[in-house]
Amino acid sequence: MSRVLVVDDEPQIVRALVINLRARQYEVDAAPDGATALRLAAERHPDVVLLDLGLPDMDGVDVIAGLRGWTRVPIIVLSARHASGEKVEALDAGADDYVTKPFAMDELLARLRAAFRRADPGPGEPVLQAASFSVDLAAKKVVRDGADVRLTPTEWHLLEVLARNAWLITQRQLLQEVWGPGYGTETNYLRVYMAQLRRKLEPDPTRPRHLITEPGMGYRFEV
Repeated sequence: MSRVLVVDDEPQIVRALVINLRARQYEVDAAPDGATALRLAAERHPDVVLLDLGLPDMDGVDVIAGLRGWTRVPIIVLSARHASGEKVEALDAGADDYVTKPFAMDELLARLRAAFRRADPGPGEPVLQAASFSVDLAAKKVVRDGADVRLTPTEWHLLEVLARNAWLITQRQLLQEVWGPGYGTETNYLRVYMAQLRRKLEPDPTRPRHLITEPGMGYRFEV
């Protein structure tokens, strides 16, 4: 049975999450502050963490940093902070997804299921199947309409990073992953290569369904 750690100091939200998660057969632990969250994570080894940023004893970004020091557990931020800069800070610190409050429970549960799938894709490298193409991470190839798609090494690396990351990855993260740690502001590189990938993979490159831009934040791959 999968285990979820809920980190939030609002009792009503914790109660709603615990009831909904347990109804769907998840094991649930709850922490009202950052120190308790870090202790429970070390003791209980959750499969996913749902984390509020506004905690009474420390900022949620510090909790993310503490977790990332030893675990790659998926972290979904639940926060009332809507500013794109704060979202980018949390994602750069190592969060995998960001949901703003108030949120629809159905959407949160869908994102939770996606986080579980990303974290445990099953034996071997996953093959990600989109509507019109598939990405075989083990074979390092893309197939569209039954034929291999020719990608440059940079195009493949960009697609691979997007496919391996749960939900959204920031522009800075993408640049450093694909071009190296000395990069971080050359967003024109991303625009050029994303346009090339969309032309090769999207049914309608002007209205992408799989290689999605989150304005001011980054990009995500959606199957």
